[in-house]
Parts: sequence; C-alpha cells; structure tokens
Amino acid sequence: MSYTAESLARASGADVRAIIRRGEWESPTSGLSLGRVQANMIILPKDWAYDFLLFATRNPRPCPILDVTEAGDPEPRMIARRADIRTDLPKYRVWRDGELASEPCDIKSEWRDDLVAFMIGCSFSFESALLDAGISVRHIEEGVNVPMYLTNIPCARAGRFSGNMVMSMRPIRHRDVPRAVACTARFPSVHGAPLHIGEPRAIGISDIARPDFGDPVTIKPGETPVFWACGVTPQAAVMKSCPPFAITHAPGHMFISDMRDSDYAVF
Repeated sequence: MSYTAESLARASGADVRAIIRRGEWESPTSGLSLGRVQANMIILPKDWAYDFLLFATRNPRPCPILDVTEAGDPEPRMIARRADIRTDLPKYRVWRDGELASEPCDIKSEWRDDLVAFMIGCSFSFESALLDAGISVRHIEEGVNVPMYLTNIPCARAGRFSGNMVMSMRPIRHRDVPRAVACTARFPSVHGAPLHIGEPRAIGISDIARPDFGDPVTIKPGETPVFWACGVTPQAAVMKSCPPFAITHAPGHMFISDMRDSDYAVF
C-alpha cells in the first residue's frame, strides 16, 4: 500500500510505527500523526550514558528528555508501550568515533545489551499548534524536511560531551511571529519558544539557503526566519566529542510516540 503524509496525518502513533516497521515509510515524519509527540533519539553505550544525561540536563532547550531506556531494552516504556526503537524510526544514523558510518532503516544488527536510548523532545510536536493557529509550516507545505543549522552558540559542556547548538527554522509572516512564539512557548518539553528571530548571521548562519541538515525552504516576502532549538544538537555533540559508538535518528526521521502534544502543554 502506498502512503502519503496527508493519509497519515490523522493516523495513531502505533499505526504509523507499524507502517515504518514494515518498511513502508522511509521519509521524514513531519506532518504525520498530528497531535502525537515526536521524539529525537540518541543511543549510547552505558559507559557514555551518564555523560550525555548530564549534557542534556545542562542544555534542556535543545535536549529535553522525554524518556530513557534501561540498558539493552529497546522499548521506550514511558512514551510508547510495545514499541521498538530498533525498527520504528524511518532512518537511523550509526556513528563510530564521531564519524557517520551508515544510515540504515533498522538497527537490529547493531543492537547490544549495553545500549541506552534517550528520547528527546522534537519541534515537530508543536507544529499542530501552529497549524491550528492558522500559521503555515513551510516544510510541510513543500513536502520536504525541515531546515536545520549548526549555529555558533555553544552548549554547556558536560563530562566528555561538548558542541554547538543546532536550530531548526520556519519562515513566519511578520504579523504571525508573536502568535508563533506564544503557541510554541506552551511546549517546553519539545523545545518551547524560539531562541532567535531574524538575522541568521547573528547565530553563525552564513547562507540560509544551505542548511546543514534537512532541506532549504522558500522564505517569501513579508516573512521572517524564526529559529527553535533542535534535537539534532546531540549529533553535533557526537561529531565534536567522538564517542566510540552511537546511534541517532536521521535528521527529520523521528520516533512517533503514543503521547499527545497536550500532555506536555504547560498552560
């Protein structure tokens, strides 16, 4: 069966995970299962897990933790019962000594009993609130991955982990910027309010048409680039800190949980 983002927009998290597990969806997950929380992911050997936990604690805007698995257990029990993080994301990245080694569609062959997974809030989760407020989300409109940029903003170092923050960008009409800020501020567990509005060069982005991750999108006249903290930040930390082994989601290819966006709204 052939699926489109439109046909999966109202599907449950469990249904979308089953489709992904069968290998029937390998594209980015923005716009799928609207209203369900999506999660970034990083998997590390237990020996490195505490350092990353400390890194996430010191950098909660780009790394808001939603769940942590037991070593060797592939089920994220707090956010999705009976899920399997080895098969339920459309695409993964396998890292060795800080270098990207492969991008498989499942990681069963890489799984080990000492691996700990961190599920991290994703800004795709607040896109339903933006859409409900009548604010367009350009990468959904254009059917591409969200643009993400490695900035010049350093994260707080923790143990062996360091690196600069990654931010995602959405073009917002000038008059809608205050509403976009208010909508997303309600969801601090999935990155919350924007961290930067306007001038890309102020955060180290020399060419907004060339994102470091994801795809470029159209910025129309009368729109402002708005930047949110991004859960690809751990991948920048992996490249900087060079753990011997790590697995992450491929940017834009998220884990879709059973939790509702409203479960994480603060007001």
